[in-house]
Amino acid sequence: MSILDKIDINSTPKHIAIIMDGNGRWAQQKGHNRLFGHNFGVESVREVLKAAQKTNIEYLTLYAFSTENWNRPKEEVDGLMDLLIRTIGGEVEELHKSNVKISTIGDIGGLPTSCEKELIDAYEKTKNNTGVNLILALNYSSRWELTNAAKNIALKVELGDIKVSEINEQSIIRELSTSNIPDPELLIRTSGERRVSNFLLWQIAYSELHFTNVLWPDFKAQDLYGAILDYQSRERRFGKLSEQIDKNS
Repeated sequence: MSILDKIDINSTPKHIAIIMDGNGRWAQQKGHNRLFGHNFGVESVREVLKAAQKTNIEYLTLYAFSTENWNRPKEEVDGLMDLLIRTIGGEVEELHKSNVKISTIGDIGGLPTSCEKELIDAYEKTKNNTGVNLILALNYSSRWELTNAAKNIALKVELGDIKVSEINEQSIIRELSTSNIPDPELLIRTSGERRVSNFLLWQIAYSELHFTNVLWPDFKAQDLYGAILDYQSRERRFGKLSEQIDKNS
């Protein structure tokens, strides 16, 4: 029996988020510069997306570029932007044929104009697709997102649209980049690091966390299946007791 056959397709996570980490270290281990690793990381994206399609995953969010990544050397940042443009432009037709919907979260307006244009074109081309929703987190950070949400809510209070006493969790959720997207049930981080790095801090409140030592360019379908099996082995209680979960199941 293959690892894919062991997965209960009826209880896979609806939404998986991935922090794709380790491209630079993978390249350096092989005697190349960091951009070499980023280029090979694209193949892992392709393979993981295909694996998600086989396991009934509806949403796949990839942390592609954080607001903090602007602090990296200019050569690497410029290379990443160029890779983003080439990858989206080169992949969008195939993704469209595969019924994949492309969307983004983050401050897209803060990206180079050429990147923003490719992303808008990809969204427009695939917006009516009904397969996996591939969400690219670009120029994103959770602190940026929550700060914006606070500003938007404060403005509504100032304009008299809502009262302070009316602010609740749903008020915040409506202002998040992910307002129309379910929270991820599973967060995966590659490369052995065990932190969430300012990614979806509100949304992963009850996500299962899966950390793997595999560097992102080496992360393939079997690794995703293994993470899903790990997820399915856990009991999700959401603050309740095991006895309550068993009783209500």
